[in-house]
Amino acid sequence: MELLSKLRKFLRDENLDCLLINSTNEFLVEYNSLEENSRYILTGFSGSTGDAVVTSDNVYLFVDGRYHIQADLEVDKNIVKVIKLQTGDTVIGAMENLLPENARLGINSKKNSQKRVENLNKFFDVKLFDFDFVIKNIPPQKDEIVNVDEKFTGRNVHEKLSEVSSFLEENDVLLLTNSEEVSYLFNKRDFSKPYSSKITAKAIIYNDGALLFTREKMKDFEEELNAVKGKIYLDKSSVNAYDFRLAGERAVELKQSPVQKMKSVKTDAELEHYKEAFRKTDLAVSAVRDFIESNDNISEYDIAQKLEEYFIKFGAKSLSFKSIVAKDKNSALAHYSKCSKDEILHEGSLVLIDCGAYYEGGLATDITRVFVKGNPSDLHKKIYTIVLKTFLHSFNFKNPKNGYEIDNLAREIFEKNPVEGFVFNHGLGHGIGVSVHEYPPNLSKNDMAKTALEEGMCFSIEPGLYNENYFGVRLENSCYFKNGKINSFVKMNYEKKLIDFDMLTNQEKEWLGEFEVK
Repeated sequence: MELLSKLRKFLRDENLDCLLINSTNEFLVEYNSLEENSRYILTGFSGSTGDAVVTSDNVYLFVDGRYHIQADLEVDKNIVKVIKLQTGDTVIGAMENLLPENARLGINSKKNSQKRVENLNKFFDVKLFDFDFVIKNIPPQKDEIVNVDEKFTGRNVHEKLSEVSSFLEENDVLLLTNSEEVSYLFNKRDFSKPYSSKITAKAIIYNDGALLFTREKMKDFEEELNAVKGKIYLDKSSVNAYDFRLAGERAVELKQSPVQKMKSVKTDAELEHYKEAFRKTDLAVSAVRDFIESNDNISEYDIAQKLEEYFIKFGAKSLSFKSIVAKDKNSALAHYSKCSKDEILHEGSLVLIDCGAYYEGGLATDITRVFVKGNPSDLHKKIYTIVLKTFLHSFNFKNPKNGYEIDNLAREIFEKNPVEGFVFNHGLGHGIGVSVHEYPPNLSKNDMAKTALEEGMCFSIEPGLYNENYFGVRLENSCYFKNGKINSFVKMNYEKKLIDFDMLTNQEKEWLGEFEVK
Protein backbone atom coordinates (compact mmCIF):
# COMPACT_ATOMS: atom_id res chain seq x y z
CA MET A 1 0.00 0.00 0.00
CA GLU A 2 1.68 3.16 -1.27
CA LEU A 3 0.04 5.50 1.27
CA LEU A 4 1.06 3.34 4.22
CA SER A 5 4.65 3.21 2.93
CA LYS A 6 4.73 7.01 2.77
CA LEU A 7 3.37 7.32 6.31
CA ARG A 8 5.99 4.94 7.66
CA LYS A 9 8.74 6.83 5.86
CA PHE A 10 7.39 9.97 7.58
CA LEU A 11 7.65 8.17 10.93
CA ARG A 12 11.30 7.39 10.28
CA ASP A 13 12.14 10.84 8.92
CA GLU A 14 10.55 12.63 11.90
CA ASN A 15 11.76 10.10 14.51
CA LEU A 16 8.19 9.21 15.54
CA ASP A 17 6.80 5.98 16.96
CA CYS A 18 3.27 6.47 15.65
CA LEU A 19 0.81 8.75 13.85
CA LEU A 20 -2.78 9.48 14.85
CA ILE A 21 -5.09 9.63 11.82
CA ASN A 22 -8.56 10.89 12.77
CA SER A 23 -11.78 11.68 10.94
CA THR A 24 -12.68 15.28 11.79
CA ASN A 25 -11.87 18.41 9.79
CA GLU A 26 -10.37 21.64 11.16
CA PHE A 27 -13.81 22.67 12.47
CA LEU A 28 -13.89 19.49 14.60
CA VAL A 29 -17.25 18.25 13.30
CA GLU A 30 -18.21 14.59 13.17
CA TYR A 31 -19.87 14.20 9.79
CA ASN A 32 -17.62 15.06 6.85
CA SER A 33 -17.42 13.89 3.28
CA LEU A 34 -15.29 10.80 2.82
CA GLU A 35 -12.97 12.88 0.61
CA GLU A 36 -12.09 14.93 3.73
CA ASN A 37 -11.84 11.93 6.05
CA SER A 38 -8.20 10.93 6.50
CA ARG A 39 -9.05 7.83 8.53
CA TYR A 40 -11.35 6.53 5.79
CA ILE A 41 -8.74 7.10 3.08
CA LEU A 42 -6.21 5.13 5.11
CA THR A 43 -8.37 2.25 6.39
CA GLY A 44 -11.50 2.04 4.20
CA PHE A 45 -13.72 2.28 7.28
CA SER A 46 -16.59 4.65 6.45
CA GLY A 47 -18.20 5.14 9.88
CA SER A 48 -18.74 8.66 11.18
CA THR A 49 -16.51 8.19 14.24
CA GLY A 50 -13.23 6.37 14.76
CA ASP A 51 -9.48 6.89 14.92
CA ALA A 52 -6.53 5.11 13.38
CA VAL A 53 -2.96 4.86 14.64
CA VAL A 54 -0.06 3.94 12.35
CA THR A 55 3.12 2.42 13.77
CA SER A 56 6.13 0.88 12.03
CA ASP A 57 4.49 -2.54 12.33
CA ASN A 58 0.74 -2.05 12.66
CA VAL A 59 -2.31 -0.01 11.74
CA TYR A 60 -4.84 0.12 14.58
CA LEU A 61 -8.45 1.24 14.06
CA PHE A 62 -10.37 2.20 17.21
CA VAL A 63 -14.19 1.96 16.96
CA ASP A 64 -17.04 2.00 19.46
CA GLY A 65 -19.84 -0.56 19.76
CA ARG A 66 -21.87 0.92 16.90
CA TYR A 67 -19.16 -0.06 14.44
CA HIS A 68 -17.68 -3.34 15.69
CA ILE A 69 -19.23 -5.41 12.91
CA GLN A 70 -19.01 -2.75 10.19
CA ALA A 71 -15.29 -2.19 10.75
CA ASP A 72 -14.61 -5.91 10.41
CA LEU A 73 -16.47 -5.93 7.09
CA GLU A 74 -14.86 -2.82 5.58
CA VAL A 75 -11.16 -2.98 6.45
CA ASP A 76 -8.41 -5.20 5.05
CA LYS A 77 -7.65 -7.33 8.10
CA ASN A 78 -4.23 -8.17 6.70
CA ILE A 79 -3.31 -4.52 7.21
CA VAL A 80 -5.66 -3.07 9.82
CA LYS A 81 -6.23 -4.39 13.36
CA VAL A 82 -9.69 -3.39 14.64
CA ILE A 83 -9.70 -2.41 18.32
CA LYS A 84 -13.26 -2.72 19.58
CA LEU A 85 -13.94 -0.26 22.37
CA GLN A 86 -16.47 -1.39 24.94
CA THR A 87 -19.07 0.91 26.51
CA GLY A 88 -17.23 3.47 28.64
CA ASP A 89 -13.82 2.88 27.01
CA THR A 90 -11.88 5.76 25.45
CA VAL A 91 -9.57 5.85 22.45
CA ILE A 92 -6.75 7.34 24.52
CA GLY A 93 -7.12 4.62 27.16
CA ALA A 94 -6.93 1.93 24.48
CA MET A 95 -3.92 3.62 22.87
CA GLU A 96 -2.14 3.65 26.22
CA ASN A 97 -2.51 -0.13 26.45
CA LEU A 98 -1.13 -0.72 22.95
CA LEU A 99 1.64 1.82 22.53
CA PRO A 100 4.96 2.14 24.40
CA GLU A 101 5.10 4.47 27.39
CA ASN A 102 5.93 8.04 26.29
CA ALA A 103 5.70 7.01 22.64
CA ARG A 104 6.49 9.84 20.21
CA LEU A 105 3.09 10.50 18.67
CA GLY A 106 2.54 12.71 15.61
CA ILE A 107 -0.84 14.38 15.16
CA ASN A 108 -2.44 16.98 12.91
CA SER A 109 -2.86 20.16 14.96
CA LYS A 110 -5.69 21.42 12.73
CA LYS A 111 -7.84 18.30 13.16
CA ASN A 112 -7.58 17.73 16.90
CA SER A 113 -8.88 19.91 19.71
CA GLN A 114 -6.49 21.52 22.16
CA LYS A 115 -8.19 19.56 24.94
CA ARG A 116 -7.47 16.29 23.16
CA VAL A 117 -3.84 17.27 22.60
CA GLU A 118 -3.44 17.95 26.31
CA ASN A 119 -5.06 14.61 27.21
CA LEU A 120 -2.76 12.79 24.79
CA ASN A 121 0.24 14.60 26.26
CA LYS A 122 -0.44 12.93 29.61
CA PHE A 123 0.59 9.57 28.15
CA PHE A 124 2.60 10.30 24.99
CA ASP A 125 5.26 12.65 23.69
CA VAL A 126 3.03 14.54 21.24
CA LYS A 127 4.50 16.24 18.17
CA LEU A 128 2.21 18.65 16.31
CA PHE A 129 2.19 19.08 12.55
CA ASP A 130 0.22 21.74 10.71
CA PHE A 131 -0.64 19.62 7.68
CA ASP A 132 -2.63 16.49 6.96
CA PHE A 133 -0.64 13.27 6.63
CA VAL A 134 -3.11 11.75 4.18
CA ILE A 135 -5.25 14.27 2.28
CA LYS A 136 -3.80 16.38 -0.50
CA ASN A 137 -5.32 19.08 -2.72
CA ILE A 138 -9.05 18.92 -1.96
CA PRO A 139 -10.85 20.91 -4.69
CA PRO A 140 -12.39 24.20 -3.47
CA GLN A 141 -16.05 23.95 -2.50
CA LYS A 142 -18.85 26.43 -3.07
CA ASP A 143 -21.04 27.43 -0.13
CA GLU A 144 -24.72 28.34 -0.29
CA ILE A 145 -25.32 30.12 3.01
CA VAL A 146 -28.88 31.15 3.94
CA ASN A 147 -30.35 32.97 6.93
CA VAL A 148 -32.77 31.20 9.27
CA ASP A 149 -35.87 33.24 10.09
CA GLU A 150 -36.31 34.33 13.71
CA LYS A 151 -39.71 32.60 13.78
CA PHE A 152 -37.74 29.31 13.82
CA THR A 153 -34.93 30.39 16.15
CA GLY A 154 -36.80 32.49 18.70
CA ARG A 155 -33.77 34.76 19.07
CA ASN A 156 -32.08 37.11 16.65
CA VAL A 157 -28.34 37.33 16.11
CA HIS A 158 -28.00 40.58 18.06
CA GLU A 159 -29.61 39.03 21.16
CA LYS A 160 -27.38 35.98 20.99
CA LEU A 161 -24.21 38.01 20.48
CA SER A 162 -25.09 40.33 23.37
CA GLU A 163 -25.50 37.39 25.72
CA VAL A 164 -22.33 35.50 24.82
CA SER A 165 -20.18 38.65 24.82
CA SER A 166 -21.53 40.17 28.05
CA PHE A 167 -18.45 39.12 30.07
CA LEU A 168 -15.91 40.56 27.61
CA GLU A 169 -13.91 43.65 28.50
CA GLU A 170 -12.67 46.13 25.90
CA ASN A 171 -10.03 44.54 23.64
CA ASP A 172 -11.03 41.01 24.78
CA VAL A 173 -12.62 38.50 22.39
CA LEU A 174 -14.37 35.14 22.34
CA LEU A 175 -12.96 32.74 19.74
CA LEU A 176 -15.35 30.31 18.02
CA THR A 177 -14.06 27.81 15.47
CA ASN A 178 -16.64 25.04 15.79
CA SER A 179 -18.95 25.33 12.78
CA GLU A 180 -21.99 24.07 14.72
CA GLU A 181 -21.63 26.88 17.24
CA VAL A 182 -21.00 29.50 14.56
CA SER A 183 -24.00 28.33 12.50
CA TYR A 184 -26.24 28.51 15.55
CA LEU A 185 -24.99 31.88 16.83
CA PHE A 186 -25.36 33.67 13.50
CA ASN A 187 -28.66 31.97 12.50
CA LYS A 188 -27.10 30.76 9.25
CA ARG A 189 -27.25 27.41 7.47
CA ASP A 190 -25.90 25.73 4.35
CA PHE A 191 -28.05 22.88 3.00
CA SER A 192 -25.93 22.33 -0.12
CA LYS A 193 -23.58 19.76 1.47
CA PRO A 194 -24.74 16.20 2.07
CA TYR A 195 -26.00 15.47 5.58
CA SER A 196 -25.28 18.87 7.08
CA SER A 197 -26.83 22.28 7.66
CA LYS A 198 -23.66 23.81 9.09
CA ILE A 199 -21.82 26.69 7.47
CA THR A 200 -18.05 26.55 7.00
CA ALA A 201 -16.94 29.46 9.14
CA LYS A 202 -15.12 30.75 12.20
CA ALA A 203 -15.88 33.83 14.30
CA ILE A 204 -14.23 36.35 16.60
CA ILE A 205 -16.69 37.91 19.05
CA TYR A 206 -15.94 41.36 20.54
CA ASN A 207 -17.77 43.15 23.35
CA ASP A 208 -19.41 45.40 20.77
CA GLY A 209 -19.71 43.23 17.65
CA ALA A 210 -18.36 40.22 15.78
CA LEU A 211 -16.39 39.17 12.70
CA LEU A 212 -17.58 36.16 10.72
CA PHE A 213 -15.04 34.37 8.54
CA THR A 214 -16.74 32.27 5.88
CA ARG A 215 -14.74 30.13 3.48
CA GLU A 216 -13.93 33.00 1.08
CA LYS A 217 -12.82 35.20 4.01
CA MET A 218 -10.87 32.53 5.91
CA LYS A 219 -7.53 33.90 4.67
CA ASP A 220 -8.14 36.96 6.89
CA PHE A 221 -8.80 34.94 10.04
CA GLU A 222 -5.22 34.53 11.27
CA GLU A 223 -4.40 38.21 10.64
CA GLU A 224 -7.43 39.39 12.63
CA LEU A 225 -6.74 36.98 15.49
CA ASN A 226 -3.11 38.06 15.67
CA ALA A 227 -4.29 41.68 15.91
CA VAL A 228 -6.29 41.07 19.09
CA LYS A 229 -4.74 43.10 21.92
CA GLY A 230 -6.60 41.65 24.89
CA LYS A 231 -7.54 38.22 26.18
CA ILE A 232 -8.79 35.50 23.83
CA TYR A 233 -11.41 33.40 25.58
CA LEU A 234 -11.96 29.91 24.19
CA ASP A 235 -13.15 26.39 24.94
CA LYS A 236 -10.24 23.98 24.48
CA SER A 237 -12.61 21.15 23.53
CA SER A 238 -13.99 23.05 20.52
CA VAL A 239 -10.88 24.89 19.27
CA ASN A 240 -8.25 22.99 17.33
CA ALA A 241 -4.66 22.96 18.54
CA TYR A 242 -3.43 25.10 15.63
CA ASP A 243 -5.85 27.93 16.38
CA PHE A 244 -5.05 27.63 20.09
CA ARG A 245 -1.37 28.24 19.32
CA LEU A 246 -2.35 31.35 17.37
CA ALA A 247 -3.98 32.68 20.54
CA GLY A 248 -0.75 32.00 22.44
CA GLU A 249 -0.32 33.65 25.85
CA ARG A 250 -3.53 35.64 25.29
CA ALA A 251 -5.61 32.44 25.55
CA VAL A 252 -7.97 32.14 28.55
CA GLU A 253 -9.72 28.79 28.98
CA LEU A 254 -13.48 28.62 29.49
CA LYS A 255 -14.94 25.56 31.23
CA GLN A 256 -17.56 25.49 28.49
CA SER A 257 -18.25 27.58 25.42
CA PRO A 258 -21.21 29.88 26.19
CA VAL A 259 -22.55 29.10 22.72
CA GLN A 260 -22.49 25.36 23.35
CA LYS A 261 -24.63 25.87 26.45
CA MET A 262 -26.97 28.30 24.69
CA LYS A 263 -27.66 26.09 21.67
CA SER A 264 -28.33 23.03 23.83
CA VAL A 265 -31.33 24.73 25.49
CA LYS A 266 -33.93 25.22 22.77
CA THR A 267 -36.28 28.20 22.73
CA ASP A 268 -40.05 27.73 22.54
CA ALA A 269 -39.86 28.68 18.86
CA GLU A 270 -37.20 26.01 18.22
CA LEU A 271 -39.31 23.41 20.03
CA GLU A 272 -42.37 24.28 17.96
CA HIS A 273 -40.30 24.02 14.77
CA TYR A 274 -38.95 20.69 15.97
CA LYS A 275 -42.45 19.34 16.61
CA GLU A 276 -43.44 20.12 13.04
CA ALA A 277 -40.15 18.79 11.64
CA PHE A 278 -40.56 15.48 13.45
CA ARG A 279 -44.20 15.24 12.36
CA LYS A 280 -43.06 15.48 8.75
CA THR A 281 -40.24 13.00 9.37
CA ASP A 282 -42.68 10.49 10.84
CA LEU A 283 -45.03 10.98 7.87
CA ALA A 284 -42.18 10.11 5.50
CA VAL A 285 -41.31 6.95 7.44
CA SER A 286 -44.97 5.90 7.69
CA ALA A 287 -45.30 6.30 3.91
CA VAL A 288 -42.23 4.09 3.45
CA ARG A 289 -43.78 1.45 5.71
CA ASP A 290 -46.77 1.32 3.35
CA PHE A 291 -44.38 1.11 0.38
CA ILE A 292 -42.69 -1.93 1.97
CA GLU A 293 -46.00 -3.63 2.71
CA SER A 294 -47.46 -3.14 -0.76
CA ASN A 295 -44.47 -3.90 -3.01
CA ASP A 296 -42.49 -7.05 -3.74
CA ASN A 297 -38.90 -7.50 -4.92
CA ILE A 298 -37.75 -4.21 -3.43
CA SER A 299 -34.24 -3.65 -2.14
CA GLU A 300 -32.67 -1.65 0.66
CA TYR A 301 -31.63 0.84 -2.02
CA ASP A 302 -35.21 1.14 -3.34
CA ILE A 303 -36.47 1.90 0.17
CA ALA A 304 -33.77 4.51 0.78
CA GLN A 305 -34.57 6.25 -2.51
CA LYS A 306 -38.29 6.22 -1.79
CA LEU A 307 -37.64 7.58 1.70
CA GLU A 308 -35.69 10.53 0.31
CA GLU A 309 -38.54 11.20 -2.16
CA TYR A 310 -41.00 11.37 0.73
CA PHE A 311 -38.71 13.63 2.76
CA ILE A 312 -38.55 16.09 -0.13
CA LYS A 313 -42.32 15.81 -0.62
CA PHE A 314 -42.88 16.83 3.01
CA GLY A 315 -40.55 19.83 2.80
CA ALA A 316 -37.06 18.61 3.75
CA LYS A 317 -34.12 20.75 2.62
CA SER A 318 -31.70 17.82 2.91
CA LEU A 319 -31.10 14.64 4.89
CA SER A 320 -29.51 15.11 8.31
CA PHE A 321 -27.42 11.94 7.78
CA LYS A 322 -27.25 9.09 5.30
CA SER A 323 -30.37 7.00 5.87
CA ILE A 324 -29.80 3.57 7.37
CA VAL A 325 -31.98 0.96 5.63
CA ALA A 326 -30.86 -2.46 6.80
CA LYS A 327 -32.56 -5.83 6.31
CA ASP A 328 -32.07 -8.99 8.34
CA LYS A 329 -28.38 -9.51 9.30
CA ASN A 330 -27.48 -6.02 8.09
CA SER A 331 -29.72 -4.54 10.79
CA ALA A 332 -27.22 -5.83 13.38
CA LEU A 333 -24.78 -3.18 12.14
CA ALA A 334 -25.87 -0.20 14.20
CA HIS A 335 -24.66 2.31 11.57
CA TYR A 336 -24.99 0.18 8.42
CA SER A 337 -24.33 2.42 5.42
CA LYS A 338 -24.60 0.47 2.16
CA CYS A 339 -28.36 0.36 1.31
CA SER A 340 -27.59 -2.27 -1.31
CA LYS A 341 -29.52 -2.96 -4.53
CA ASP A 342 -28.67 -6.62 -4.02
CA GLU A 343 -30.36 -6.90 -0.63
CA ILE A 344 -33.92 -7.80 -1.65
CA LEU A 345 -36.68 -8.08 0.95
CA HIS A 346 -38.49 -11.41 1.10
CA GLU A 347 -41.35 -12.80 3.15
CA GLY A 348 -40.41 -12.45 6.80
CA SER A 349 -37.58 -9.95 6.22
CA LEU A 350 -37.04 -7.54 9.07
CA VAL A 351 -35.93 -4.04 8.05
CA LEU A 352 -34.52 -1.30 10.31
CA ILE A 353 -34.81 2.32 9.15
CA ASP A 354 -32.84 5.07 10.93
CA CYS A 355 -33.28 8.44 9.25
CA GLY A 356 -33.74 12.17 9.59
CA ALA A 357 -33.79 15.43 7.70
CA TYR A 358 -33.31 19.18 7.88
CA TYR A 359 -36.24 21.48 7.28
CA GLU A 360 -36.37 25.24 6.94
CA GLY A 361 -35.37 25.88 10.55
CA GLY A 362 -32.13 23.96 10.12
CA LEU A 363 -32.42 21.53 13.06
CA ALA A 364 -31.71 17.83 12.51
CA THR A 365 -34.39 15.18 13.05
CA ASP A 366 -33.56 11.57 13.93
CA ILE A 367 -35.88 8.57 14.40
CA THR A 368 -35.56 4.77 14.05
CA ARG A 369 -38.34 2.32 13.22
CA VAL A 370 -38.37 -1.43 12.56
CA PHE A 371 -40.78 -3.15 10.18
CA VAL A 372 -41.23 -6.65 8.85
CA LYS A 373 -42.29 -7.81 5.39
CA GLY A 374 -45.22 -10.16 5.96
CA ASN A 375 -45.21 -12.18 9.17
CA PRO A 376 -42.53 -11.94 11.84
CA SER A 377 -40.80 -14.86 13.54
CA ASP A 378 -41.15 -15.55 17.25
CA LEU A 379 -37.58 -14.32 17.74
CA HIS A 380 -38.40 -11.08 15.88
CA LYS A 381 -41.29 -10.50 18.27
CA LYS A 382 -39.31 -11.35 21.38
CA ILE A 383 -36.42 -8.98 20.61
CA TYR A 384 -38.69 -6.17 19.39
CA THR A 385 -40.79 -6.42 22.54
CA ILE A 386 -37.79 -6.35 24.89
CA VAL A 387 -36.44 -3.26 23.11
CA LEU A 388 -39.91 -1.71 23.27
CA LYS A 389 -40.11 -2.37 27.04
CA THR A 390 -36.75 -0.67 27.50
CA PHE A 391 -37.85 2.24 25.33
CA LEU A 392 -41.06 2.76 27.31
CA HIS A 393 -39.34 2.66 30.70
CA SER A 394 -36.68 5.09 29.53
CA PHE A 395 -39.23 7.59 28.22
CA ASN A 396 -41.22 7.40 31.43
CA PHE A 397 -38.25 7.90 33.75
CA LYS A 398 -39.50 10.22 36.52
CA ASN A 399 -37.51 13.38 37.28
CA PRO A 400 -34.20 12.33 35.69
CA LYS A 401 -31.21 14.41 36.80
CA ASN A 402 -29.03 13.52 33.81
CA GLY A 403 -28.62 11.20 30.86
CA TYR A 404 -26.40 8.82 32.83
CA GLU A 405 -29.37 7.87 35.02
CA ILE A 406 -31.64 7.15 32.04
CA ASP A 407 -28.95 5.08 30.31
CA ASN A 408 -28.42 3.07 33.48
CA LEU A 409 -32.16 2.34 33.76
CA ALA A 410 -32.21 1.02 30.18
CA ARG A 411 -29.32 -1.34 30.91
CA GLU A 412 -31.13 -2.65 33.98
CA ILE A 413 -34.20 -3.49 31.84
CA PHE A 414 -32.03 -5.34 29.31
CA GLU A 415 -30.27 -7.24 32.13
CA LYS A 416 -33.65 -8.39 33.46
CA ASN A 417 -34.63 -9.65 29.98
CA PRO A 418 -31.49 -11.35 28.63
CA VAL A 419 -31.41 -13.13 25.26
CA GLU A 420 -28.26 -15.14 24.52
CA GLY A 421 -26.19 -13.62 21.72
CA PHE A 422 -28.02 -10.27 21.61
CA VAL A 423 -26.17 -7.23 22.95
CA PHE A 424 -26.75 -3.54 23.61
CA ASN A 425 -23.40 -2.04 22.70
CA HIS A 426 -23.92 1.72 22.41
CA GLY A 427 -25.22 4.65 24.43
CA LEU A 428 -28.93 5.12 24.94
CA GLY A 429 -29.07 8.48 23.19
CA HIS A 430 -27.51 11.78 22.22
CA GLY A 431 -28.32 15.45 22.01
CA ILE A 432 -29.79 16.84 18.78
CA GLY A 433 -29.86 20.29 17.24
CA VAL A 434 -27.85 21.92 14.47
CA SER A 435 -26.17 18.52 14.08
CA VAL A 436 -27.76 15.13 14.53
CA HIS A 437 -25.25 14.43 17.31
CA GLU A 438 -24.50 17.26 19.70
CA TYR A 439 -23.55 17.73 23.32
CA PRO A 440 -24.97 18.38 25.84
CA PRO A 441 -26.95 16.32 26.69
CA ASN A 442 -25.72 12.75 26.36
CA LEU A 443 -27.24 9.41 27.43
CA SER A 444 -24.49 6.87 28.03
CA LYS A 445 -22.05 5.48 30.59
CA ASN A 446 -19.41 8.19 30.09
CA ASP A 447 -18.81 11.24 32.25
CA MET A 448 -20.35 13.59 29.63
CA ALA A 449 -23.70 11.98 30.40
CA LYS A 450 -23.52 13.25 33.99
CA THR A 451 -24.15 16.84 32.81
CA ALA A 452 -27.45 17.97 34.31
CA LEU A 453 -30.55 17.96 32.11
CA GLU A 454 -32.05 21.41 31.68
CA GLU A 455 -35.43 22.62 30.51
CA GLY A 456 -35.46 22.80 26.71
CA MET A 457 -32.70 20.27 26.05
CA CYS A 458 -33.44 17.87 23.19
CA PHE A 459 -32.15 14.33 22.80
CA SER A 460 -32.83 10.91 21.36
CA ILE A 461 -33.70 7.72 23.22
CA GLU A 462 -32.72 4.67 21.17
CA PRO A 463 -32.31 1.31 22.92
CA GLY A 464 -31.36 -1.62 20.73
CA LEU A 465 -30.39 -5.31 20.72
CA TYR A 466 -28.12 -6.82 18.06
CA ASN A 467 -26.85 -10.23 17.01
CA GLU A 468 -24.63 -10.34 13.91
CA ASN A 469 -25.84 -13.84 13.06
CA TYR A 470 -29.52 -12.90 13.08
CA PHE A 471 -30.62 -9.24 13.11
CA GLY A 472 -30.85 -6.08 15.16
CA VAL A 473 -33.74 -4.04 16.55
CA ARG A 474 -33.50 -0.38 17.57
CA LEU A 475 -36.38 1.95 18.40
CA GLU A 476 -35.66 5.67 18.52
CA ASN A 477 -37.73 8.70 19.28
CA SER A 478 -36.38 12.17 19.87
CA CYS A 479 -37.71 14.23 22.74
CA TYR A 480 -37.36 17.37 24.81
CA PHE A 481 -37.06 17.97 28.54
CA LYS A 482 -39.78 20.27 29.82
CA ASN A 483 -41.55 20.74 33.15
CA GLY A 484 -39.29 18.12 34.71
CA LYS A 485 -40.33 15.33 32.34
CA ILE A 486 -39.34 13.73 29.05
CA ASN A 487 -41.70 14.70 26.21
CA SER A 488 -41.70 12.93 22.85
CA PHE A 489 -41.82 15.07 19.70
CA VAL A 490 -44.05 12.49 17.96
CA LYS A 491 -46.00 9.35 18.72
CA MET A 492 -43.91 6.25 18.22
CA ASN A 493 -46.06 4.65 15.51
CA TYR A 494 -44.94 1.20 16.65
CA GLU A 495 -45.34 -2.02 14.64
CA LYS A 496 -48.12 -4.00 16.37
CA LYS A 497 -47.45 -7.32 14.64
CA LEU A 498 -43.95 -7.31 16.10
CA ILE A 499 -45.18 -7.02 19.70
CA ASP A 500 -45.73 -9.97 22.01
CA PHE A 501 -48.30 -8.34 24.26
CA ASP A 502 -48.08 -11.23 26.77
CA MET A 503 -44.56 -10.01 27.60
CA LEU A 504 -45.81 -6.56 28.60
CA THR A 505 -46.98 -5.54 32.08
CA ASN A 506 -50.19 -3.58 32.54
CA GLN A 507 -48.12 -0.45 33.13
CA GLU A 508 -46.17 -1.00 29.90
CA LYS A 509 -49.42 -1.53 27.98
CA GLU A 510 -50.75 1.73 29.40
CA TRP A 511 -47.60 3.58 28.33
CA LEU A 512 -47.85 1.97 24.92
CA GLY A 513 -51.42 3.21 24.53
CA GLU A 514 -50.25 6.75 25.17
CA PHE A 515 -47.86 6.46 22.23
CA GLU A 516 -50.31 4.90 19.80
CA VAL A 517 -51.10 7.00 16.75
CA LYS A 518 -54.91 7.26 16.80
